[in-house]
Amino acid sequence: MNPSINASINASINLTHAATPHPADSHDVIRVQGARENNLKDISLDIPKRRLTVFTGVSGSGKSSLVFATIAAESQRMINETYSAFVQGFMPSLDRPEVDQLEGLTTAIVVDQERLGSNPRSTLGTVTDTNALLRILFSRLGQPQIGPPIAFSFNVPARKASGVMTSSTGEKTIVREQVYHGGMCPRCEGRGRVSDLDLTQLFDDSRSLNEGAIKIPGYTADGWMVATYSESGFLDPDKAIRDYSEQELADFLHREPTKIKAKGMNLTYEGLIPKVRKSMLSKDTESLQPHIRAWVEQAVTFVSCPECDGTRLAEAARSSKIDGVSIADACAMQISDLAAWVRKLATTEDGAAVAPLLTGLQLQLDKFTEIGLGYLSLDRPSGTLSGGEAQRTKLIRHLGSALTDVTYVFDEPTIGLHPHDIQRMNRLLAELRDKGNTVLVVEHKPEAIAIADHVVDLGPGAGSAGGTIQFEGTVDELRDSDTLTGRHLGYRSRLKDTVRQASGKLEIRGAGTHNLRDVDVDVPLGVLTVVTGVAGSGKSSLIHGSLPGDAGVVTVDQGAIKGSRRSNPATYTGLLEPIRKAFAKANGVKPALFSANSEGACPTCKGAGVIYTELGFMDTVATTCEDCGGKRFDASALVYTLGGGANGGGENAKDISEVLAMPVAEAAAFFAKDGPAPVPAAHKILERLSDVGLGYLGIGQPLTTLSGGERQRLKLAVEMAREGGVYVLDEPTTGLHLADVENLLGLLDRLVESGKSVIVIEHHQAVMAHADWIIDLGPGAGHDGGRIVFEGTPADLVARARTGRATLTGEHLAQYVGD
Repeated sequence: MNPSINASINASINLTHAATPHPADSHDVIRVQGARENNLKDISLDIPKRRLTVFTGVSGSGKSSLVFATIAAESQRMINETYSAFVQGFMPSLDRPEVDQLEGLTTAIVVDQERLGSNPRSTLGTVTDTNALLRILFSRLGQPQIGPPIAFSFNVPARKASGVMTSSTGEKTIVREQVYHGGMCPRCEGRGRVSDLDLTQLFDDSRSLNEGAIKIPGYTADGWMVATYSESGFLDPDKAIRDYSEQELADFLHREPTKIKAKGMNLTYEGLIPKVRKSMLSKDTESLQPHIRAWVEQAVTFVSCPECDGTRLAEAARSSKIDGVSIADACAMQISDLAAWVRKLATTEDGAAVAPLLTGLQLQLDKFTEIGLGYLSLDRPSGTLSGGEAQRTKLIRHLGSALTDVTYVFDEPTIGLHPHDIQRMNRLLAELRDKGNTVLVVEHKPEAIAIADHVVDLGPGAGSAGGTIQFEGTVDELRDSDTLTGRHLGYRSRLKDTVRQASGKLEIRGAGTHNLRDVDVDVPLGVLTVVTGVAGSGKSSLIHGSLPGDAGVVTVDQGAIKGSRRSNPATYTGLLEPIRKAFAKANGVKPALFSANSEGACPTCKGAGVIYTELGFMDTVATTCEDCGGKRFDASALVYTLGGGANGGGENAKDISEVLAMPVAEAAAFFAKDGPAPVPAAHKILERLSDVGLGYLGIGQPLTTLSGGERQRLKLAVEMAREGGVYVLDEPTTGLHLADVENLLGLLDRLVESGKSVIVIEHHQAVMAHADWIIDLGPGAGHDGGRIVFEGTPADLVARARTGRATLTGEHLAQYVGD
C-alpha cells in the first residue's frame, strides 16, 4: 500500500480516538451509593482515582466506617471471592458492608494502626523479612562457616538425632549423630530474657496445701489445679510447706512430669516452678489476663539472658563474623548505621561475590531510613513498637513496589510523628499517588490535610449525630467552608500570657535507658509539662524508664486494650456493675440477671447477639440471633426496667439492652441526679468518659470496634479514677479532631488545677503552646538524640527560634503560633 495512504489512514484513526475517548478511561472515580455501615446515613459520593483524598471529621463521625468498613472491606471481600471455595476456607470471613452499590473499586491495601504481633520471638527484623536477608549474607560470608541460613535463626533450635530413618518408599537408613542446624540460644529459647521467680509470691510456706498455701491466681485450695498436688501421693496436703522434707520440697517445686490420678481423672503432675513457667511465663505478658499479668509482674523478674547476653542466639551463630561483626552485632546496630556498614561491605571483594543480595538488603534498609525509622534496630521486639511505628513498618513493603492502580488506605499515618517528620511522610504519600495509585487517608493533622487533592469532611457530630457528608472539595474550599473542620483548619493555640509556677520537682539523674546519654533533668510538679522531640529522640525512654517509682505516677500509654467481642466500655470501666445493681435493687432480683455473660444471657446465642454457622468448606456466616434480636439478653431479663417511676416503669423506663445501646452522653443524663434513674456511681464514670471526648460512644459497643485513639482515651477515663499525684499521658491527641484538642486542653487544665502534676509526651503544637514547661529532646533520633536540647517555657522556646537558635521543635512551634 502507498505510504501516503497509510499515513492518511493512521491520522484518521488517531483523530477518531481523540474525538471519542476510550471507554476504559471513563472509570476515573470510586462511586459509593447508599452507604449505611455503622453510623453512616445512606451517603453517596464520588472519590477521584489516582489522587490523594483525605477524610476528616470529629472522632466517631464515620470516617473509618466509610473508608475501612465500606470501601476497603468490599474490595478485599471481592478479591477473596476470586479464589476457590477451598482456598477461601483458609481465609478470614468478610461480610458484605451495608451499601447499595460500589463502583470503580481497585485492589485495596490497608495500612492501619494495629500493633504488630507481640510474640516474644518476633522482632522488627523478622516481621519485615530483613533478618532473612542477613542470615543468607552471614551463611555465605561469615567466618568460620557454621552452616546454612537457618543456623543463624534464633527461632530454630540446633538438634542432633540418631536412629533409623524410613523413607516414604520403606527404605531404611541408619543415621548416626545427624545434625539439624539452628541458632536458638538453648538457655532462653530465643527470647533474649530469662525469668527469676520470687518463691514467696508462689506460696505461703506457713500454710498447708489444704489451707491455701499456693498464691498463684487460679490455684484455689478446693480447685483441681491444687488437687493435682494434694492428691498426688507425693505430698502431705495437711502439712505446712516449711515442714516438707528435702524430697517433698523437690517434688513440690521441680518434679518432672508424672502421670497420676486425682479427682477421678488421669492428670499429669509437674513441679510448681516448671508448671508456672510453661503456663504463664512462656507467653508474652501483654497477652495475659489483667489479674494474671499483675501477678506475673509482681512475682517474676525478667533479666537479660546471661548465656547469649540478650542476643537470642547460640554461641556458634555469634562466633561467625564478617569483618569482625557478628549477626547479633548487625541486628543491634541502629538501622542507619547498618545501612552504612552494608554499603561499605558492597565495595569489598567479598561483597562483590554477593552483590545482588547486598543490593536487596541495602534497598530494604534505606526504606527504613526513608520512612523515618532509621533510629530503630532490627532486634527491637515488635510488640514494643508504637502504633505509628507499626504503621510505618507496614508501609515499608509497599515502597518501591511495581504495583500501580492500587488503592492504599491509611489510618492517621502521622501518629507519633514530630512536625518535622510529617513532611517526610507527606512526600511518601505523594510518591505513592504519583505512581498512579489512589491514596485514601483518614487524618486530623492540618499539615497532612494540606497536601490533599480532594477532601471529604464527615459530621457534623459523632456517633448518631454524625454519618453525613459535610463537605467535598479542595483544601482551599474547605478553609472557606463553614464546617467544623473548615473553621478549625486555621486554628492556632496562643502562647500563654502567664504560666503556672512549679510546686516542686522530680529529679532524674544519669538516665541512660536506650539512647539516653546520661541525662540529668528536673521535671516540675504542679504544672503541665510537655516532653517533645523528633520520633526516636528518647522521650518515652526518659519518662517511662526514668521517673522515680515512688512518685505516685499514673501512666496512660499507647498499649492496646485487651478485650473480646463481649467486652465493651461498660465492662472495661466498671460501669456495668452499678447499673446491674441498680436494676436488681429496683426490681428485687439478682444482679447476675443483667449480665449477658451470666444468668441473663440469651440461651440461643449465649449472650453474643449473633449466631455463627459453620458451612464446611465455605465461609462461616454470622447472623443476628432471632430469639433476642441481637440484644444478647434473655426475655426474662428484658421484662425488668429502670427509671420513670418507683417500680421501674413509666415513659422513660429502659430495659438493660436499651441502656447498653445508649451513647455515653445520653446515659450520663439518664443516670444523673435529676435524671430518670439516679445512680451516682454510674454517673461519675460516665462524666469521666465525657471529659475525655467519648460522649458519642455507645456504652455497650464492642471494644474490638474502637479506634486506637478511642481506646487510649477510654484508658485515660479509667486511670483518672486512680489515686496518684503525677499523670503521664503518652500522645493523648491521637485520633482527636482539631476541635477536640481544645476540649483535651481543658481537661489537662482541670487535672492540674485539682492539684495533679501532668506530664504529656506529645508532638501536637497546640499542646506545646498550652504547656507551662517544655522539655525538648534531640537533636536527632537514635544515637543522634538522647540529649536535652531545651527546657523552659514555650515562650522562651519560640523566642530562641526567632533569634536564630532554634531546635527543630522551636522552629515548628514558632511557625505555628505566628505573630
